[in-house]
Amino acid sequence: MPVERVVAVPGEGAAPEATAVDEHKPLAGAIDVHAHYLTAEYRDACGLAGHAAPDGIPALPDWSVEESLELMDKVGIAASLLSISSPGVFFGEQDSATRLAREVNEAGARVVSERPTRFGLLASLPLPDLDAALAEVVYAFDTLSADGVALLTNYGGTYISDVRFEPLLQELDRRSAVAFIHPASSACWQAVSFGRPRPLLEFLLDTTRSVIDLALSGTLTRNPNIRFIIPHSGGALPIVADRAHLLGAYFRDPGTDVVDVLSELSKLHYDLAGTPLPRALPALLGLVAPDRLLYGSDFPFTPPFAVEALAQALASTDLVTDLAREAMVRHNAIKLFPRLATE
Repeated sequence: MPVERVVAVPGEGAAPEATAVDEHKPLAGAIDVHAHYLTAEYRDACGLAGHAAPDGIPALPDWSVEESLELMDKVGIAASLLSISSPGVFFGEQDSATRLAREVNEAGARVVSERPTRFGLLASLPLPDLDAALAEVVYAFDTLSADGVALLTNYGGTYISDVRFEPLLQELDRRSAVAFIHPASSACWQAVSFGRPRPLLEFLLDTTRSVIDLALSGTLTRNPNIRFIIPHSGGALPIVADRAHLLGAYFRDPGTDVVDVLSELSKLHYDLAGTPLPRALPALLGLVAPDRLLYGSDFPFTPPFAVEALAQALASTDLVTDLAREAMVRHNAIKLFPRLATE
């Protein structure tokens, strides 16, 4: 039976929050910032565009609200932030991408409106068209009340740090928006993936590539109010951060400022979807403080049995204190999504 527990957000002086949780669930009260949804329309659009098996995976997984809730209840997840995964909504034709972004965003908003305490929406943007993306930002936040946006690391080889996307990032900065970055296949994946599905390795490397360039290009410094969420324990960022920090300063263009890469990376938020244990999480904790960690399931691209196994592992790891674990699975996310504080 659920029991009543009073939990306080660490480091904040606000009154304790009464949260109904089941103490027997491995991640009782968790907020999942990395969860995906697939509508029938989106699945059809992927198939028509040749992405029925996107990024080299065997097939798009099944998804429904009911399946999501069943897994959430089993693991103890209080709420999930829904987003569209790679390959996103742009399949080479901009008008279709603009329509598809609106369709999936409205569908996601309907899920949230029906279960506002269980779901949130990270809206898709129809990049690479800047004007269409800016218009969708306005619609997503001001009409659909989206909780944030979901960006891909690159759009047809154009990375989100590209100067062409700067007006979009300025608007997200003005809104102090949450921006979840999801990896996509790089433009050169055919040459470097050895025929293997890109989530195996290329996703982690493209996340690393994208975030390092956000730092070295000064994009993070110019847009300090965007609250970026980086997936999969930061990819290879914990391993390459020192090298990027040192060589980025050494090889910078003449007359440009030195970027403190380590400082910029420490300000980002990182979800633990995928395989954070036993090695990725210790490396990440060498780069950022525990208050930058968030829980992510990556459902349905990560099947339920694997989500449950990861939940058990995170619930029992001794790499973080019990207080830091509660913050990692819930309170850190509440600071980004305060709407979800009440169950």
